[in-house]
Amino acid sequence: MAEREQLTVHAEQREGRGKNDARRLRQRGMVPLTIYGGEGEPVAAAAQLSELAAILRSETGHNTIFTLDVAGVGANDVLFLDRQIDSLRGRLIHADLRRLVRGQKVEVTVPLHLVGDPFGVREGGGVLEQLVREIEISCRPREIPEAINVDVSQMNVHDVLHVSDIPADESIEILTSPETALATVGIVREEEEPVVAAIGEETLAEPEVIGKGKKDEDAQQSETKK
Repeated sequence: MAEREQLTVHAEQREGRGKNDARRLRQRGMVPLTIYGGEGEPVAAAAQLSELAAILRSETGHNTIFTLDVAGVGANDVLFLDRQIDSLRGRLIHADLRRLVRGQKVEVTVPLHLVGDPFGVREGGGVLEQLVREIEISCRPREIPEAINVDVSQMNVHDVLHVSDIPADESIEILTSPETALATVGIVREEEEPVVAAIGEETLAEPEVIGKGKKDEDAQQSETKK
Protein backbone atom coordinates (compact mmCIF):
# COMPACT_ATOMS: atom_id res chain seq x y z
CA MET A 1 0.00 0.00 0.00
CA ALA A 2 1.42 3.36 -1.03
CA GLU A 3 2.31 5.85 1.69
CA ARG A 4 -0.38 8.49 1.90
CA GLU A 5 0.37 12.17 2.10
CA GLN A 6 -0.19 13.57 5.57
CA LEU A 7 -2.68 16.44 5.52
CA THR A 8 -3.04 19.06 8.22
CA VAL A 9 -6.18 21.15 8.72
CA HIS A 10 -6.05 24.09 11.13
CA ALA A 11 -9.15 24.71 13.24
CA GLU A 12 -10.38 27.02 15.97
CA GLN A 13 -12.24 26.18 19.16
CA ARG A 14 -16.00 26.63 19.06
CA GLU A 15 -17.57 28.18 22.12
CA GLY A 16 -21.24 28.42 21.13
CA ARG A 17 -23.28 25.33 20.30
CA GLY A 18 -26.53 26.92 19.12
CA LYS A 19 -27.97 27.26 15.64
CA ASN A 20 -27.13 30.97 15.46
CA ASP A 21 -23.49 30.26 16.27
CA ALA A 22 -23.35 27.57 13.58
CA ARG A 23 -24.98 29.93 11.08
CA ARG A 24 -22.38 32.62 11.75
CA LEU A 25 -19.58 30.11 11.25
CA ARG A 26 -20.99 28.98 7.92
CA GLN A 27 -21.24 32.59 6.78
CA ARG A 28 -17.48 32.79 7.35
CA GLY A 29 -16.92 29.68 5.22
CA MET A 30 -16.38 27.48 8.29
CA VAL A 31 -17.86 24.09 9.22
CA PRO A 32 -18.77 23.21 12.84
CA LEU A 33 -16.94 20.08 14.02
CA THR A 34 -17.04 17.79 17.02
CA ILE A 35 -14.07 15.51 17.76
CA TYR A 36 -14.79 12.28 19.66
CA GLY A 37 -12.90 9.21 20.86
CA GLY A 38 -9.39 8.50 21.88
CA GLU A 39 -8.17 9.42 25.32
CA GLY A 40 -9.54 12.96 25.45
CA GLU A 41 -12.87 14.64 25.99
CA PRO A 42 -15.04 15.71 23.03
CA VAL A 43 -13.85 18.95 21.46
CA ALA A 44 -16.05 21.46 19.62
CA ALA A 45 -14.18 23.16 16.79
CA ALA A 46 -14.60 24.74 13.36
CA ALA A 47 -12.49 24.47 10.20
CA GLN A 48 -12.53 25.88 6.68
CA LEU A 49 -15.15 24.30 4.42
CA SER A 50 -12.79 24.44 1.41
CA GLU A 51 -10.18 22.26 3.14
CA LEU A 52 -12.67 19.67 4.41
CA ALA A 53 -14.47 19.54 1.05
CA ALA A 54 -11.14 18.91 -0.72
CA ILE A 55 -10.51 15.93 1.56
CA LEU A 56 -13.96 14.46 0.87
CA ARG A 57 -13.39 14.86 -2.88
CA SER A 58 -10.06 13.03 -2.76
CA GLU A 59 -9.60 9.40 -3.78
CA THR A 60 -9.79 8.19 -0.19
CA GLY A 61 -12.78 10.43 0.57
CA HIS A 62 -14.32 10.07 4.02
CA ASN A 63 -11.68 7.43 4.88
CA THR A 64 -8.86 9.96 4.61
CA ILE A 65 -6.71 10.26 7.72
CA PHE A 66 -5.62 13.84 8.40
CA THR A 67 -4.26 15.91 11.26
CA LEU A 68 -6.64 18.41 12.83
CA ASP A 69 -4.72 21.11 14.68
CA VAL A 70 -7.13 22.95 16.98
CA ALA A 71 -5.78 26.23 18.33
CA GLY A 72 -5.38 26.02 22.11
CA VAL A 73 -6.05 22.26 22.17
CA GLY A 74 -3.40 20.61 20.01
CA ALA A 75 -3.12 18.31 16.99
CA ASN A 76 -4.66 14.87 16.58
CA ASP A 77 -4.95 12.42 13.72
CA VAL A 78 -8.63 12.12 12.86
CA LEU A 79 -11.05 10.41 10.50
CA PHE A 80 -14.57 11.36 9.45
CA LEU A 81 -17.08 9.62 11.71
CA ASP A 82 -20.27 11.23 10.43
CA ARG A 83 -21.16 14.21 8.27
CA GLN A 84 -24.22 16.29 7.48
CA ILE A 85 -24.78 17.59 3.96
CA ASP A 86 -27.13 20.39 2.93
CA SER A 87 -29.56 18.58 0.61
CA LEU A 88 -30.21 21.70 -1.49
CA ARG A 89 -26.66 22.96 -1.96
CA GLY A 90 -24.84 19.64 -1.58
CA ARG A 91 -22.51 21.35 0.91
CA LEU A 92 -20.97 20.01 4.11
CA ILE A 93 -22.57 21.81 7.07
CA HIS A 94 -21.41 19.72 10.04
CA ALA A 95 -19.04 16.84 10.73
CA ASP A 96 -18.15 14.49 13.56
CA LEU A 97 -14.52 13.38 13.60
CA ARG A 98 -12.97 10.33 15.25
CA ARG A 99 -9.77 10.91 17.20
CA LEU A 100 -7.38 8.07 16.34
CA VAL A 101 -5.23 6.14 18.81
CA ARG A 102 -2.06 4.37 17.70
CA GLY A 103 -2.63 0.60 17.41
CA GLN A 104 -6.40 0.87 17.80
CA LYS A 105 -8.56 -0.48 14.97
CA VAL A 106 -11.41 1.45 13.38
CA GLU A 107 -14.57 0.34 11.59
CA VAL A 108 -15.10 1.91 8.17
CA THR A 109 -16.87 1.25 4.88
CA VAL A 110 -14.83 0.98 1.70
CA PRO A 111 -15.87 0.66 -1.97
CA LEU A 112 -16.18 -2.78 -3.58
CA HIS A 113 -14.59 -3.02 -7.05
CA LEU A 114 -15.28 -6.00 -9.33
CA VAL A 115 -12.24 -6.78 -11.45
CA GLY A 116 -12.20 -8.74 -14.72
CA ASP A 117 -14.65 -9.84 -17.40
CA PRO A 118 -16.71 -12.83 -16.20
CA PHE A 119 -16.60 -16.04 -18.25
CA GLY A 120 -20.39 -16.09 -18.29
CA VAL A 121 -20.39 -12.67 -19.94
CA ARG A 122 -17.66 -13.49 -22.48
CA GLU A 123 -18.96 -16.89 -23.49
CA GLY A 124 -22.49 -17.23 -22.17
CA GLY A 125 -24.04 -13.93 -23.15
CA GLY A 126 -24.71 -13.09 -19.52
CA VAL A 127 -24.73 -9.74 -17.75
CA LEU A 128 -22.76 -8.95 -14.59
CA GLU A 129 -24.89 -7.29 -11.91
CA GLN A 130 -23.23 -5.74 -8.84
CA LEU A 131 -25.56 -5.95 -5.84
CA VAL A 132 -23.39 -4.27 -3.18
CA ARG A 133 -21.18 -1.20 -3.63
CA GLU A 134 -19.52 -0.97 -0.20
CA ILE A 135 -18.08 -3.36 2.37
CA GLU A 136 -17.77 -2.72 6.10
CA ILE A 137 -14.36 -3.62 7.52
CA SER A 138 -12.23 -3.27 10.64
CA CYS A 139 -8.51 -2.49 10.44
CA ARG A 140 -5.78 -0.17 11.66
CA PRO A 141 -6.24 3.39 10.40
CA ARG A 142 -3.07 3.39 8.32
CA GLU A 143 -4.11 0.14 6.64
CA ILE A 144 -7.51 1.28 5.34
CA PRO A 145 -7.60 0.26 1.65
CA GLU A 146 -8.94 2.61 -0.99
CA ALA A 147 -11.18 -0.26 -2.14
CA ILE A 148 -11.72 -4.01 -1.89
CA ASN A 149 -10.92 -5.52 -5.30
CA VAL A 150 -12.47 -8.90 -6.17
CA ASP A 151 -11.67 -10.90 -9.31
CA VAL A 152 -14.87 -12.03 -11.07
CA SER A 153 -13.32 -13.35 -14.29
CA GLN A 154 -14.20 -16.99 -13.47
CA MET A 155 -17.87 -16.35 -12.73
CA ASN A 156 -20.24 -18.26 -15.00
CA VAL A 157 -23.91 -17.70 -15.80
CA HIS A 158 -26.09 -17.98 -12.65
CA ASP A 159 -23.03 -17.83 -10.34
CA VAL A 160 -23.37 -15.66 -7.23
CA LEU A 161 -20.44 -13.98 -5.47
CA HIS A 162 -20.74 -13.76 -1.68
CA VAL A 163 -18.72 -11.95 0.98
CA SER A 164 -17.35 -15.35 2.01
CA ASP A 165 -15.71 -15.62 -1.43
CA ILE A 166 -13.48 -12.59 -0.83
CA PRO A 167 -9.86 -13.75 -0.35
CA ALA A 168 -8.63 -13.45 3.24
CA ASP A 169 -6.39 -10.54 4.20
CA GLU A 170 -4.60 -10.64 7.54
CA SER A 171 -4.68 -6.86 7.93
CA ILE A 172 -8.43 -6.55 7.33
CA GLU A 173 -11.46 -8.04 9.09
CA ILE A 174 -14.63 -7.98 7.01
CA LEU A 175 -17.66 -7.13 9.14
CA THR A 176 -20.35 -7.48 6.46
CA SER A 177 -22.20 -10.80 6.81
CA PRO A 178 -20.47 -13.68 4.92
CA GLU A 179 -23.82 -14.67 3.36
CA THR A 180 -24.31 -11.27 1.72
CA ALA A 181 -24.55 -11.57 -2.08
CA LEU A 182 -22.23 -9.12 -3.82
CA ALA A 183 -22.69 -9.86 -7.53
CA THR A 184 -24.25 -12.31 -9.95
CA VAL A 185 -24.12 -13.15 -13.65
CA GLY A 186 -27.60 -13.32 -15.09
CA ILE A 187 -29.20 -13.90 -18.48
CA VAL A 188 -31.23 -11.26 -20.23
CA ARG A 189 -34.17 -13.00 -21.86
CA GLU A 190 -35.68 -11.48 -24.97
CA GLU A 191 -39.36 -10.77 -24.68
CA GLU A 192 -41.46 -12.99 -26.92
CA GLU A 193 -43.68 -11.21 -29.41
CA PRO A 194 -47.35 -11.68 -28.58
CA VAL A 195 -49.09 -14.20 -30.86
CA VAL A 196 -52.06 -12.66 -32.61
CA ALA A 197 -54.54 -15.34 -33.67
CA ALA A 198 -55.73 -15.02 -37.25
CA ILE A 199 -59.45 -14.53 -37.45
CA GLY A 200 -60.82 -16.57 -40.35
CA GLU A 201 -64.27 -16.77 -41.83
CA GLU A 202 -65.06 -19.87 -39.79
CA THR A 203 -64.49 -18.00 -36.53
CA LEU A 204 -66.90 -15.23 -37.44
CA ALA A 205 -69.95 -16.79 -35.87
CA GLU A 206 -73.22 -14.93 -35.73
CA PRO A 207 -73.60 -13.33 -32.33
CA GLU A 208 -76.14 -14.95 -30.09
CA VAL A 209 -79.31 -12.96 -29.70
CA ILE A 210 -80.42 -13.05 -26.13
CA GLY A 211 -84.09 -13.97 -25.78
CA LYS A 212 -84.44 -15.17 -29.38
CA GLY A 213 -85.82 -18.57 -28.33
CA LYS A 214 -88.40 -16.93 -26.04
CA LYS A 215 -89.62 -14.67 -28.85
CA ASP A 216 -90.13 -17.60 -31.24
CA GLU A 217 -92.00 -19.56 -28.59
CA ASP A 218 -94.37 -16.64 -27.95
CA ALA A 219 -95.04 -16.32 -31.69
CA GLN A 220 -95.96 -20.02 -31.99
CA GLN A 221 -98.40 -19.76 -29.06
CA SER A 222 -100.07 -16.75 -30.69
CA GLU A 223 -100.61 -18.69 -33.97
CA THR A 224 -102.17 -21.61 -32.04
CA LYS A 225 -104.69 -19.35 -30.32
CA LYS A 226 -105.76 -17.99 -33.71
